[in-house]
Amino acid sequence: MPSASSTNGHAANGASKKVAADAAESTVLGQDFTASVIKSMGEKTSPRMREVMSSFIQHIHDFAREVNLTVDEWMMGVEMINASGKMSNETRNEGQLMCDVIGLESLVDSITYAEAVKSNQPLTASAILGPFWRSDTPTRPNGTTMTFDTPADGIVAFMYGQVTSAETGKPIAGAVVDAWECSTNGLYEQQDPNQQEYNLRGKFITDAEGRYSFYCLRPTPYPVPGDGPAGKLLDLMDRHHWRPAHIHLIIEAAGHKAVTTQIFDSASNYLEDDSVFAVKENLKVDFVPRANDPEAKFELEYNISLALDPKA
Repeated sequence: MPSASSTNGHAANGASKKVAADAAESTVLGQDFTASVIKSMGEKTSPRMREVMSSFIQHIHDFAREVNLTVDEWMMGVEMINASGKMSNETRNEGQLMCDVIGLESLVDSITYAEAVKSNQPLTASAILGPFWRSDTPTRPNGTTMTFDTPADGIVAFMYGQVTSAETGKPIAGAVVDAWECSTNGLYEQQDPNQQEYNLRGKFITDAEGRYSFYCLRPTPYPVPGDGPAGKLLDLMDRHHWRPAHIHLIIEAAGHKAVTTQIFDSASNYLEDDSVFAVKENLKVDFVPRANDPEAKFELEYNISLALDPKA
């Protein structure tokens, strides 16, 4: 049986630990601190900026308190953000890729698309931009190719379709269909010194009937690059890097809202576990055998519907 002195000793020790715990908790900056940060915004802050930043500050402060974020962990995150910035340029956006692997860009895209379809018009589904778009892609004539360094294992396909207005159903002449994809080695041309510049990229202008067409590669799966912080983050979360086979598209037309999207080969692997969460059921497409064309073994018809832009 413990003595009175030992019992008193345990009680004192327990009390001192509680005092220490209470003291430690009292040093954590609470909601009053968070409120003061939010209130620090000046009168010239726009209403939308105030709304967004108030919510962001509240949530990120709550997140830090919830997980007991340490300085070392916070600094690791800062260093990953800094590394993303250092790797990003006009041909690769690593910061965007970091958002992709945690599903943020797909979520934002979904929110934006949900607003667009409130009109109940048959709009083409959107998808994330991805980190390898180039603004300086050259315009090419309809019916020509955008695959110039076709690899031995590459399968050429002919892609074509019509761009129409969702409101009227009428074709849109002069729409720009900007397409890009990686080669079969999983690299976009700016990643690969063995591909000529602008390989597997092209802008195609619709004709009077709203039609576009071009030769490309039937896409193949490829991994998110492992040489940057986005790849490192995937490794830390014990996730694979792979993306299903897809072609990127941006479609723009005067008086209409632009659409950024990706179309996915329905026969591809990784459709159910895309590393950047971009696959949607209505973006899966079927490549079918193409007859009487020595230039392409497969073809894909992909029609596009754009919403009117009320601000135009």
